[in-house]
Amino acid sequence: MTDDLNQPLGHDGGERAARRSVLSGRALARTAVLLVAAGAAGLALLPRDPYGGEPHAVARIEQPKAPAEPLMAELAQPGGTLGGRGLTGADQTPPGQRGPDRVASAAELEQQSGVKITRTGGGDASGALIIQIDRPSGVKMPPAPDRRVVEKGRYGPLPRIGAGGARPMDVYARPFVSSPKLKADAPRIALVVGGVGLNPQSSAQAIEELPEAVTLAFAPYGANLDALAARARDSGHEALLQAPMEPFDYPQNNPGPHTLLTGAQDSGDLDDLHWLMSRFSGYAGIMNFMGARFTSDEKALAPALAEIAQRGLFFLDDGSAPQSLVPTLAPRYSLPAARVDVIIDARSTPQSVDAALAQLEVVARQKGSAIGFANAVPATIARLARFARDLERRGVVLAPVSSTLRAAGASSAEAGGGPRR
Repeated sequence: MTDDLNQPLGHDGGERAARRSVLSGRALARTAVLLVAAGAAGLALLPRDPYGGEPHAVARIEQPKAPAEPLMAELAQPGGTLGGRGLTGADQTPPGQRGPDRVASAAELEQQSGVKITRTGGGDASGALIIQIDRPSGVKMPPAPDRRVVEKGRYGPLPRIGAGGARPMDVYARPFVSSPKLKADAPRIALVVGGVGLNPQSSAQAIEELPEAVTLAFAPYGANLDALAARARDSGHEALLQAPMEPFDYPQNNPGPHTLLTGAQDSGDLDDLHWLMSRFSGYAGIMNFMGARFTSDEKALAPALAEIAQRGLFFLDDGSAPQSLVPTLAPRYSLPAARVDVIIDARSTPQSVDAALAQLEVVARQKGSAIGFANAVPATIARLARFARDLERRGVVLAPVSSTLRAAGASSAEAGGGPRR
C-alpha cells in the first residue's frame, strides 16, 4: 500500500531515482555530442580565413604597359636623353621630334616606362631627375705592348725608342680630344689618380667611374698589373708608372721594394729602375712616389732621368717636394717633364678635396693648364668624377696629362702645397 506512512514524502524509491538520473545524464551527453558535431560541420562549410582573423587588405595587381619603344630607343642612343644630356625638367615634345638636347621629366619617364611610383602623401614627381651617362669619346687606345717600343729585359719587357723613332710616350699616350662646344684655347685640366693596382675595389672604381681622359698611375706592387692596365686602356685611360723614391725619413718611412735610393751606386739604382719598369706595359710616362730626398739629390736623380729619357718616356713630378731638381735637370736630357700643380687630397676631408679642386680650376684659368693629383680612394674618386664631368659646362677641357707637357713645362707647384715626402 502506498501512503505517506509507508512511503514518506521525498522517498519514492532509490532504484527508480537512480534510473531516472542515469537516463538524464545519457540524454545530456547525446545532446552535447550532437552540438559538437553540428558545430564542426558548420565550421567546415564556412570559408576559411588564411589570416586567422588578423587585419589584412586586398590589392589588385595590374600588368604594367610595355614601355613605349620610340622613347626608350631614343633614350638608349648616345645622342639621346640618356646618352649624355641627363634628365631634367619637363617637355611635351613627341618622341620622334626631340632633338639631342631634349630632356624628360621624372613623371614622363614613369608614364612611358610603365612604372608608377606612389609617393607618401600623394602627388606627382617633384623636382628634376638627372641621369648623367658619358658620351663615348671615340678614342681607341692601341693594345700594349707594341713591338716597336719594347725590348726584353732582365726582369721582363722594357720600354724603348723604336728603330723608326717611335717613343712609348707617343704610342701609349691618349690623344687629346676637345669638345667642339669649347674654344680652341680653353683652359686644360689634367687629373692623375695614383695608387691604382693596390686595391682591387678602388682600382675598379677608378677605371669604371672616372671619365676616360683621367690619367691613372699604377703602383708597381699590384697583382696582375698587365691585365689591369690593359683594362684601363680599353676604357680610354692613359697610364703612368709610379716609381718609389727615397723620402727624407727613409728607412722609417719605406716606400717598398726596389725603391730608388740616394746612397746606391748608379748601376744599382738603374737595376731597381729596370725592375720597376718591367712590371707592366703600356705606360706613357713615369712619376715619383714619395722621393723628397731622391729628387733633391742631383747625383742620384740625374742617371734616373737620363735613363727615362733614353727609353722614350716622360716624367711627372708629383709636386710634393718644393726642392725637387726635376725642372732643372730634365731639359739637360731632353726629357719631357711636368709638375703637379695641386695635390688634391693633401687633406682628405670632403671640404678640403672640393677646395683643392676649385683651386686647380683657378690655376688652369690663370696659366692655361693645370695638373692635379690624388690617390685612388673611393670617396675621393667619387668627388673627382663629379668635378670632371662638370668641367665642359664651365668652359674647361679635361685632358690627359701627356697633352699638358708642353703647356705645363717646368711649372712651379706653388698652388699645390702639401708636405715633403
